Amino acid sequence: MTRGLRLGLIVNPIAGIGGAVGLMGSDGEGIQREARARASIPRSPERCAAFLGFLKAELGPNFDGLNWLTWGGSMGADHLGQDLQDSQVLGSATTTSSGQDTTDAARALAGKVDLLVFVGGDGTARDVLQGIPDDCLVLGLPSGVKMHSGVFAISPSSAAEVVLGLVSGGLVGRELREVRDYLPTAEPSLGTGRAQQPGVTTKTYGEMWVPQASGFVQQMKVGGKEDEGLVVEEIIAHLNQQLPERADQALVFAPGSTCLAIKEAFGLSGSLLGCDALLPGGEARTNLTAQELVHIAEGYPVKLILSFTRHQGFLLGRGNQQLCEAFLKRIAWPEDVIVVGSRTKLSSLEQRPLLLDTGDRELDDALSGLMPILTGFEQSLLYRVDCGG
Repeated sequence: MTRGLRLGLIVNPIAGIGGAVGLMGSDGEGIQREARARASIPRSPERCAAFLGFLKAELGPNFDGLNWLTWGGSMGADHLGQDLQDSQVLGSATTTSSGQDTTDAARALAGKVDLLVFVGGDGTARDVLQGIPDDCLVLGLPSGVKMHSGVFAISPSSAAEVVLGLVSGGLVGRELREVRDYLPTAEPSLGTGRAQQPGVTTKTYGEMWVPQASGFVQQMKVGGKEDEGLVVEEIIAHLNQQLPERADQALVFAPGSTCLAIKEAFGLSGSLLGCDALLPGGEARTNLTAQELVHIAEGYPVKLILSFTRHQGFLLGRGNQQLCEAFLKRIAWPEDVIVVGSRTKLSSLEQRPLLLDTGDRELDDALSGLMPILTGFEQSLLYRVDCGG
């Protein structure tokens, strides 16, 4: 049985409460109290319901294959209700939820999910930013008053479309987007029946990785047809720029024609079917056995470059058995792994996931999830990796 996509859900339960009554935001107890006095209600519950409803309608029975991790009560679990099933509630707010609760929830969920969906506005985005590591993939479900940040989907249905793309094996990229929020020049006044207009200057508080759904044809060069030879050259140029020489790091190159071209560009006379390595100090090692690779991983930090089989889609376990369980357990996945391949090669999978068959089912399950695929110079797509049936 395949493991479904792991989705995190964090809901700011008061997001948007200040918008309809002219309070220009929902941040702070004073504004929230005034909004309730004006009989305003938050937007986040109905926006979250619309997102989940769209997913259910499109996925049908497959909706149950999604694994949800969330926070308790109105910050997530209440919205999922019966849809939680085998998913997990990792904590809850001790009292009325606050921005710190959002940060705590983001910190707890970030390392356990493929995609963290949060429901709120710019203030919520700032709280999430404080809690997640740099490589966490997030998607904002727009429900607040202020949404200057670039981390939000256009609508609940468009957020669901991004998730559907990840589930179905569509070509989904990722890019860094700014988290921005008001930098008020004046505090809003609540005593006159309506808030004074604050300044509209915004400040950048940081960046987060966001999935960017994109069609296949629109991403192609030269009239929509990809030149795979050029793609390999672009990948090599990217690796030359992004892999600075480190005195303590070993580069390990997996088998395959794409990796062979990369090996040759790095000065290795490697083999098409072998695993080769470039050790600190420039020492080249070719046609390495599994045990030799384990020894390298025991002695140095490793950066692994590998590709996948065309049409079949095997990432591990076919033609690269030298990358054994003992070796893979000694490297950080996916941080120390660069998967390379063209969009045309990904398209040959017809939206099926990349497959793992290391011989250790527990390891395969641990390595499953979303993986960035380097498809050109400073270009990557997110693609699903699964342990198969």
